[in-house]
Formats: sequence, structure tokens, C-alpha cells
Amino acid sequence: QVQLVESGGGLVQAGGSLRLSCVASGRTVSSYTMDWFRQAPGKEREFVAGISRSGLGTDYADSVKGRFTVSRDNAKNTVYLQMNSLKPEDTAVYYCAADQTHLAIGARDPSDMDYWGKGTLVTVSL
Repeated sequence: QVQLVESGGGLVQAGGSLRLSCVASGRTVSSYTMDWFRQAPGKEREFVAGISRSGLGTDYADSVKGRFTVSRDNAKNTVYLQMNSLKPEDTAVYYCAADQTHLAIGARDPSDMDYWGKGTLVTVSL
């Protein structure tokens, strides 16, 4: 079992940047495909980005492609989400999730994930 803790959220103006971190404990993060999801008020949780166990494969939602970059440092048991050119519609709670079932990226449904962090709030103002 793995525990996930996100950090790095906050308030930023439109066009700005933030970097989220997700630190894993209890088991090495290299055992999991890792994903980022987000949930805005009144909306369903949605896939943002995913990264393979090796870090060589990545997957992005169309809404963030070209603006967000997912990466991982398995030696530090940490996964990152670099968010650039932020828009007000990016405002949400961002969650880190671990997928121990799928060997490759591409699983985008929240029900595919096995472990979740508690989330970090990102607010993008005009």
C-alpha cells in the first residue's frame, strides 16, 4: 500500500505557473503508473495527466496538452505536475493517484486508480 501527499497548490493569476508535487510513502512509487486528476466545484473528477512507471511515457488531457508537463523522480518517490499558462478554468482540487493494475499509461477513469492523495487546491484568478 502507498500513501500519497500532494503539495504546491495555491492562488495564481491567469497566465502564471505552478508546480505540484506528489510524494509517496509506504511503497516505492516506481511500482505504479501515476496520474493526476482534478475536480472543480460541481463537476466530476477528470483526468489531467499520466506517466508510466519508467517515466518514458506520458499522456495528457486535450485541455492541458502543451501547457502541463508530468514528470517523476523515482529516486525521490515523487511525481510532479508543472502547470504553465494557467487559465481560470484550471481552478480545481488536484489529486495524485497511483495505478498498480495497468502497466501502461492510458487508463483515464478514476475507477482505474488504486490509491489517492487528499488533493491540493489550485485557484487561477483573472
